Amino acid sequence: MQDRLDWLQLIRTPNIGPVTFHRLISRYKIAAEALKALPELSRKAGRRTQLRAADRGACERELQLAERHDAKLIAACEKAYPAVLKAVPDHPPLIYVRGHPSLFEKPAVAIIGARNASGAGRKIARMLAGDLGAAGFVVASGLARGIDGAAHDAALATGTIAVVAGGVDVIYPPEHEEMTARIAREGAVISECAMGAQPTARDFPKRNRLISGLSRGVVVVEAAARSGTLITANFALEQGREVFAVPGSPLDPRCKGANRLIRDGATLVERAEDIIDALSAQTRGVSDHDRDLFNWSDGMGEPEPDAAALMSLRRQILELLSFTPLHRDEILREADAPPGLVADTLLDLVLSGEAAEHEGGRFSLSAT
Repeated sequence: MQDRLDWLQLIRTPNIGPVTFHRLISRYKIAAEALKALPELSRKAGRRTQLRAADRGACERELQLAERHDAKLIAACEKAYPAVLKAVPDHPPLIYVRGHPSLFEKPAVAIIGARNASGAGRKIARMLAGDLGAAGFVVASGLARGIDGAAHDAALATGTIAVVAGGVDVIYPPEHEEMTARIAREGAVISECAMGAQPTARDFPKRNRLISGLSRGVVVVEAAARSGTLITANFALEQGREVFAVPGSPLDPRCKGANRLIRDGATLVERAEDIIDALSAQTRGVSDHDRDLFNWSDGMGEPEPDAAALMSLRRQILELLSFTPLHRDEILREADAPPGLVADTLLDLVLSGEAAEHEGGRFSLSAT
C-alpha cells in the first residue's frame, strides 16, 4: 500500500507526466527514492524554486475516496494492468477502475464518433457493437453523447469499457448517469485522472489516448473534419492500432472526418465481419510501435559525458522545442546523442521548469 501511495504521489507531482515518471523509476527503481531525490534533482537542473512532491495527505485522501466509490487503483507493474495498454510507450503509471478489470483480458475494439450523431450513425454503432460483442470482443468508448453512448448501450450485455476524462466517480455527461452506473456494475469505467476530478479540455486528449491504447482497433462512425474523434484515430496510428471508418454521405459534415480517414488509408467498414477479418489477419496481435525509438536502458550505466557536452545537448534540445508540443521521437531524430542521454536531458528540462510534458510523449517549452 505504501508503494502504491508513493507511485500516486510521484505522478501527482507538478511537471511529472508518464515520460518523466518512467525515467525516474528507471533511474531510482522505486518511487520512494525518486520522491526523495526530487528537490536535489530540480536544484541541479537549475530550478529557481525547489520542486516538491505532491502533498501526501491529499494522495491519502484520494485513495480513501477511491475506496468509498469501490474504485481500484492499478499500477502498471501489476498483473491486473491491461497488457495491451502497457505495450504503449509512456503508458499511464496508474489507472483507476470501477467495475471488472477482468475485461482487460479480452480483446477490445473502440467505437467512437460524433456527439451530434445521426439516427443512422447510432444504428450502425449499435449494430457493430452488438456483433463485435457476440464475437467475443469488448467494446471500448468514451461515454460521450451520440456514437459513444450507442456503442456502450449495445455492448453492455457482452462487455464494455468506458474511458472518462475526469475521475471515475464523476458523472459526465449528466444524462449518462444511469448508463455510467450500469457500466460500473457490469463492465468497467476507467481513468488516469484523480478521484473527484471534473473533466477539463486538457483531459480529453489523455482520455482519447487511453481509448486507443486499450484497443486492438478503433472504429470511427461519423466524425466532423475537425473533431476529438480524429485525435483518437491519430493516437491509434501512433500506437500501431488498426483504424477503421464507416463511410457516410459527402453532403453530411458529420461524415467528412470518417470519409477522409478512408481516403488516407483507413479500412472501410460496413459490418462487424470487416473488423474481425482485419484483426484476425494481424500476425502479432497489436502492431509494433514504429515511431517509438527510445530505449529506456540506453545510456544507463555508461560514463556520464562531460559538463560541456551536456550543456551543449541541453541548448540543442531547447532550440528544438517551441510552444507547439513535439513528439519525443522527433526530438531524438534531431538531437545528436544516445536515446538515454536525450531522455535524461528532457527529464532535467522538465524538472527545471523550462520544458513541459504533454500527452503522448510530447514536449514543449514551458508556458510559465
